[in-house]
Amino acid sequence: MNLDYARLQNRIKAAVIDSIILFTVMYCTSELLNSFENISPSLRMWLFILYFILYEPLMISVFGYTLGHFYCDIKVRRENDFNKKINFPLALIRFLFKACLGWLSLLTITGSEKGQAIHDSVVKSVVLVD
Repeated sequence: MNLDYARLQNRIKAAVIDSIILFTVMYCTSELLNSFENISPSLRMWLFILYFILYEPLMISVFGYTLGHFYCDIKVRRENDFNKKINFPLALIRFLFKACLGWLSLLTITGSEKGQAIHDSVVKSVVLVD
């Protein structure tokens, strides 16, 4: 079976799309909350934190891809079993490494045989062309 690992361009494109989606959802939520009286600032803060932290790990653990990945025809799978999605704790760890390292994490993609970024190597995941 010949696997096609996602290329750096597709992964960057998916990340940009996900950022646009996330900011749009945050903006719409802000506008919705503005229509109510007495919304506490802490509720707003927690909603935005939850959006930012949970979007990618939930989407990847449930569907195997985010909306940006879906649009770019790529998916995240386990390195040792390409038919299985990674579970939520691993997806959360993957996201935290990705968020902490930022674009630095992507530097290893072109040099890796399986096209793995640092955050993929940590949780033993791969990104495949769907």
